[in-house]
Amino acid sequence: MGANTSQVSDLSNNHNLKALVGPESISENDPFWNQLISFTFISPTSSGESKLLEEAVIPLAKTLIENNPRSGNFSALVRIFLGRTKELKISTECQDQLFIWQAHNALLMIRCLLKVFTREMSEEELHQQFSYQERAAVSCAETSNEDLLEELLSNLIHLIVEVPLLDITYSILFEAVTTLLVLLSYQLFHKDILHDGIIFQHLMKGRCLCLTSRLVKTLLYNFIRQEKCPPPATHIFEPKAEGGLLYGLASGVASGLWSVFTLGGAGSKAENDQEHNPLPLSNQSLLLLLVLANLPDGPDWPNPYRQSITCFRNTQDTSSPPAEHPHTFQINFNSLYTALCEQQRSDQATLLLYTLLHQNTNVRTYILSRTDMDNLVLPILDILYHVEERNSHHVYMALIILLILTEDDAFNRSIHEVVLKNISWYTERSLTEISLGSLLILVVIRTIQFNMTRTRDKYLHTNCLAALANMSAQFRCLHQYAAQRIISLFALLSKKHNKVLEQATQSLRGRQGDSTALPDYAQDLSVIEEVIRMMLEIINSCLCNSLHHNPNLVYALLYKRELFEQFRMHPSFQDIMQNLDTVIGFFSQRLEQAGSDLSVERVQEVIMKGVQALPKDRLKKFPELKFKYVEEDQPEDFFVPYVWSLVFNSGVGLYWIPTGIELFSMDSG
Repeated sequence: MGANTSQVSDLSNNHNLKALVGPESISENDPFWNQLISFTFISPTSSGESKLLEEAVIPLAKTLIENNPRSGNFSALVRIFLGRTKELKISTECQDQLFIWQAHNALLMIRCLLKVFTREMSEEELHQQFSYQERAAVSCAETSNEDLLEELLSNLIHLIVEVPLLDITYSILFEAVTTLLVLLSYQLFHKDILHDGIIFQHLMKGRCLCLTSRLVKTLLYNFIRQEKCPPPATHIFEPKAEGGLLYGLASGVASGLWSVFTLGGAGSKAENDQEHNPLPLSNQSLLLLLVLANLPDGPDWPNPYRQSITCFRNTQDTSSPPAEHPHTFQINFNSLYTALCEQQRSDQATLLLYTLLHQNTNVRTYILSRTDMDNLVLPILDILYHVEERNSHHVYMALIILLILTEDDAFNRSIHEVVLKNISWYTERSLTEISLGSLLILVVIRTIQFNMTRTRDKYLHTNCLAALANMSAQFRCLHQYAAQRIISLFALLSKKHNKVLEQATQSLRGRQGDSTALPDYAQDLSVIEEVIRMMLEIINSCLCNSLHHNPNLVYALLYKRELFEQFRMHPSFQDIMQNLDTVIGFFSQRLEQAGSDLSVERVQEVIMKGVQALPKDRLKKFPELKFKYVEEDQPEDFFVPYVWSLVFNSGVGLYWIPTGIELFSMDSG
């Protein structure tokens, strides 16, 4: 392969690495550094590759931790990288691949070392590692006026926002984003949410603050562009058969340090990894954006990254931004919308959509104005439909997104005007033609039924029913299967209610004189009756507001009218049952007048005429059903663990940590 070291297992014996982590100081002017960072290497983009590399780096990093206070070589490596970042933008414009290549290699080494550092030491101890320098090379005056950690953070952000995304810069931009994630990863090692810290302070208040909007905008654009990782030949230096300057530098100067080193080699494994995670920069940028957006506010200042995400505007918006939005920027909403529609298969894209819908009124208004809402809603419904395959957080996010969308009456009307054909992923029944609104109802009801039989999560029930309630007044031309499923859900709830009631009765009879505690059937009954009441209100809302648009619901109601008998005199449902009794009685009478042994078509004809004839004033008006999503008082208790669980489980395997390390709780919320 043109070099002595081509396997991860050889790294511990590499002469240059031994010198780097050893006790002897190496001057920043020493040719050693140019030799050290002149290697060819593909950054790991899969968890397997990352794990192999980390296992090899850990003993080297531990040795450096021990020797760095004397040698200051880690600070020297950081300075070597910083020295090259100053010319990166010019190097990109001049297509100076050699310069970019060396800067990338230096940053890759820093990132690998920092990852071990963050696991092995506190943030204060990490800060100290940046302060150790070659004793003879730097004066006391220079060291006292400079914070090398802040310098690194600032330069990484400058690199991300200023260096254009090209094939030759893809790897170094990926490393810059990943290094910021590594530096922020102290949260993984603390059970409680971190509200302060050196890195936190630098990002919130230091030199990085002025770059807030540019960083958020760049990370969003990285997500929007969805650029695939370029082929290796376009962003690293492969040896050419004819030799030449670059090959001479890569093989002659590297002196064996990871030279021409491709982790895992070529062939099927590399190809499979590329297919597994073809968009590492896009994914990493989105994860970093979510981490920054979910950093807690400071004691006397708000999170500027969250501020930026909540107030950015469309490029077509020509109005002046409000003065109270210091971190705003403009971005192409059409491109953002397209990316959001295409990427909802991932948790992080769904979490971004939730964040924007909930916190950015400009984005929410734009999305609700789109005439192609099916492109966004269908992927969300797909998440809910495959609830068995999704984690609970992803399902919750999808449900909350639907709840936010259904707060808008125009949305609730428009989804019934969008006709879909042949929904292949819906397998319970062949749906050759159905409105988006009816499909949404079907999927939400299916989620409720799944929850009743499996997870039994009240929070999930509440959100599903709230979304249906918000939509109910605008139900239009419900598909007959959707109407049937509404009544079937009520039948299931009725059956469950009767079962719990029977259990409670038998338990009381069997325990007369027994002082032991009874199962809390009263609470179970209360919960079930609350859900039944909600379903009756949803049906009633549709009948009162759009009866003439929903003959299929009337048909399903009449077909199962005996279900409602037991609730007519129930004190919890008497008021809401009045309208259902009126509708059932009115149409039952018209069917009797039409004769006996009526065909389905004849029944439907009678109903169609009846919905036009039923006087609206015969139905009692109830307050409009409207539920609004309100984020909890301490949303970070849910969102911070969720975001870091996504980082931990990301396809690039950023945070492989041996067992035994106590991690930040990811089951919160």
